[in-house]
Amino acid sequence: MSPAHAAPSLQSDEEHLRRLGYEPKLSRRMGEFGNFASSFSVISILSGCMTMFAFGLNAGGPTVMFWGWIGVGAMVMFVGAALAEVTSAYPTSGALFYMAHALGGPRWGFLVGWLNLLGLIGGICGIDYGAASFVGALLNMQFGYEPTALGLLGIFAVILLLHAGLNLRGVRLVSVLNSVSVWWHLGGVALIVGALAVVPDHHNSADWLVDHFVNNTGWSNPIYVSALGLLLAQYTFSGYDASAHMSEETTKASIAAPRGIVRSIWVSWIAGAVLLAGLVLAIGDYDTVLNSPTGVPPAQIFLDALGPAGAKALLLVVIVAQLFCGNAETAASSRMVFAFARDKGLPGSEMWSRVSERTGTPVAGVWLSVVAAFVLALPSLWSPVAYGAVTAINVVGMTPAYAVPVYLRLRKGSPFRPGPWNLGRRGRLVGWIAVGWVALVTVLVCLPQSYPVNVSTFNYAPVAAVAALALAALWWRRRGRYDYAPPVQQSAELVELSEEVV
Repeated sequence: MSPAHAAPSLQSDEEHLRRLGYEPKLSRRMGEFGNFASSFSVISILSGCMTMFAFGLNAGGPTVMFWGWIGVGAMVMFVGAALAEVTSAYPTSGALFYMAHALGGPRWGFLVGWLNLLGLIGGICGIDYGAASFVGALLNMQFGYEPTALGLLGIFAVILLLHAGLNLRGVRLVSVLNSVSVWWHLGGVALIVGALAVVPDHHNSADWLVDHFVNNTGWSNPIYVSALGLLLAQYTFSGYDASAHMSEETTKASIAAPRGIVRSIWVSWIAGAVLLAGLVLAIGDYDTVLNSPTGVPPAQIFLDALGPAGAKALLLVVIVAQLFCGNAETAASSRMVFAFARDKGLPGSEMWSRVSERTGTPVAGVWLSVVAAFVLALPSLWSPVAYGAVTAINVVGMTPAYAVPVYLRLRKGSPFRPGPWNLGRRGRLVGWIAVGWVALVTVLVCLPQSYPVNVSTFNYAPVAAVAALALAALWWRRRGRYDYAPPVQQSAELVELSEEVV
């Protein structure tokens, strides 16, 4: 999965972008590592695996958590590689919706834009609310604070404001933080797994890890429960489109962005398997971990294994990683808002497409992203399973948005001209596997997660998706079909670029 030939030689990144139809507005200050770090930070195994750990313990337990991670990671590699190939041909901040428009027309582009935006905002909500729950656990250990729904929402609001402030400082700071995030995550996983392996006397067996099944969902069918349990891995493996959204701020984007997507997935895949195994093998009393007074099972694992001081130290490592993750997701979402508004895909597009002359940052896009994420978290005040629903919103928005450009590229066939990073003859096979997996996952995340199904346990992810699509359809009929206009008619010139060699 490496470039088939060299990147365009006679075109600078800005000239390449102009040939795609856009006049450069964002500051191009991010290198290849920074681009990879954007996606790796958003995937964030110390966010997704940790915040969804309780869900995994209930929906299948250790065996589904471990084998689900291995299987989902393998399938996501197909999705990421197929998406990376299309990204190489169309490296723009609009990313998924621009690709869909270029390959399938305006209706496809408009649909994908709204799905992508829903998924990104759901991602901010899920990441930062998860971070808030871990902050609440740390406060519980240190001060005896009892996490409440309202208190967690307040902590969540503070984290959103922090991420807005950091993003408003400019892409250079975002890039530096993402680069630090990579080493923090890898070092954090090594520290957590090492401490849990060395310090406690008790460890579960490897057999217990791979075949111990637990079902606390209320559903009786183990196949259904196992399918639900895949959400832990699928939610964590989201957000790797951040590399594509940062394309207009990345040098040599047609190579760097697709590499960033693929590398972020396989590095997270390996590190996440190690992290999950280390956590599960260190579980003492299963019910105590599930019903921890801290509100988050990993914190109880740390407490039981390492004592209060060690637990607080590891929790702090996790919280900082989650803050890195939320900051990177806010950056990706704000670029998506900017790009979609630039092409008149949103109500009030003129306002949302504004860019600061001083920092080159889409200021309005940052604020829209964090405010919408806060609104999305409000059901947590009355629903104890709202967090699982928010993660499902992230998946039900993002995952189909990944697959549509791939499907349209497959449908287009030979007229599609790949960029300098491509899969060659393997592209079609990889693409169809990716589309099939996404179709399956989209159904799974819309299913009820708990039984009995009532107001407090209802999975409102499908409702949020339908509401977003209804708003999109309404806006399309009123203004979108007249105003929405990415300059993709000029992107046909890209075929010349894919044939140029250094």
